Amino acid sequence: MIGQLRGRLAEKRPNQVLLDVGGVGYLIFVPLSTYAALGELRAEVTLLVHTHVREDALALYGFVTAREKHLFELLLSASGVGPSLALRILSGMNVEELVPAIRGSDLERLTRIPGVGRKTAERMVVELKDKLETVTIASEKPTVPSPAGVEVDVVSALVNLGYDGRAAEAAVVEAKRETGTSNFEKLLRGALHALSVPSGRSSRAGA
Repeated sequence: MIGQLRGRLAEKRPNQVLLDVGGVGYLIFVPLSTYAALGELRAEVTLLVHTHVREDALALYGFVTAREKHLFELLLSASGVGPSLALRILSGMNVEELVPAIRGSDLERLTRIPGVGRKTAERMVVELKDKLETVTIASEKPTVPSPAGVEVDVVSALVNLGYDGRAAEAAVVEAKRETGTSNFEKLLRGALHALSVPSGRSSRAGA
């Protein structure tokens, strides 16, 4: 069971990274918050790892903080939430937003995340509300924007979350105009906000 990996960042995408550990490349799926915090390619990084084993596959999920890994594993304990959906939930809302939403039974906010229907949101609230009493809320540390084109990265991240490509591009343009920033996480949050307003709900892929 792999619990932690330290190595050089060989490749970096909004939903996964390739970590070179002593010449062996580990493909690790990550939430957007971890992606944004990793910095530039070839940097030395350490990821806390959740190893998910099935009969037909073995997948690694990486996080820069123990708190985020803990929340990921709590999400997995909810009925109907697998690792892919748990990662999408953590990408759609950071810990400071997600924990209060579950504690406060904010189904409307939870169902804004692509892939989270009302029944799934209700199960998360019922099954995780008490468990989240042990999760503390703290300010996120500043993240390092990607040098490869922040707007492109944000659009790619939104598409990976399940949003339509054209809707994602329009949301990023709007967020850029509203925030005037090129910080990956701030621009992503602005775009998610633009997509979550009532008029944007129909823009989700498969909606």
